[in-house]
Amino acid sequence: MNLDQYLAYPLAQIPYVLVALILAFSIHEWAHAYVAYRFGDPTAKNQGRLTLNPAKHVEPLGLIMIFLLGFGWARPVPVNRFHFRQPRLAGILVSIAGPLSNLVLAFIFMMGWYFLDYVGWIDWFSDKNYNMAFQLFNMIIYLNVVLFIFNLLPLPPLDGYRILEDVVPPGTRAKMIQYENYGVVIFLILAITPLGNYVFPPIFHTAIPFVLNAMSSFFT
Repeated sequence: MNLDQYLAYPLAQIPYVLVALILAFSIHEWAHAYVAYRFGDPTAKNQGRLTLNPAKHVEPLGLIMIFLLGFGWARPVPVNRFHFRQPRLAGILVSIAGPLSNLVLAFIFMMGWYFLDYVGWIDWFSDKNYNMAFQLFNMIIYLNVVLFIFNLLPLPPLDGYRILEDVVPPGTRAKMIQYENYGVVIFLILAITPLGNYVFPPIFHTAIPFVLNAMSSFFT
């Protein structure tokens, strides 16, 4: 039986995807919790979410869905806006902290790979070790850039939508809240109908390569 036909990623890549996602999700949710705490909201800290421990952030079902369908989720960090000293500014910074942390993580790992190459340590790898290291670094960089861009989409419950909520006037925000429950429905429609051709190809064929090329150009 060829399991690859039932999975969103080739079976041989699953270990690298797993490590990359666990790392990306943990950093992403920790960043939300940390910035919220810095702005006066102890909710996430009190629930043990101000940590890099993957067990606190990774949602098993959401992780499995990524391997099966290509999209999934982590365990959202609880945020209570009433504790914020500057609610709108704090809301924007808390929301953007997650995606930005993924971009920073991708940058760090790309810098690490170029550093290993620069000092000549990559030359010491055997072919097998080089292939494993390259696939791991490449997957961490790629998936973190994907999460950075994808989470900035203005669809609930993604971070881009939360940022938009805090940018628009209060009256508009109140109207947006009424339709939040339809966010998952909208995403599923995009995922399974031709309407997604207007959203996903520009992300995967233009936005993600642009960010990756920009980062690579910075180091080269």
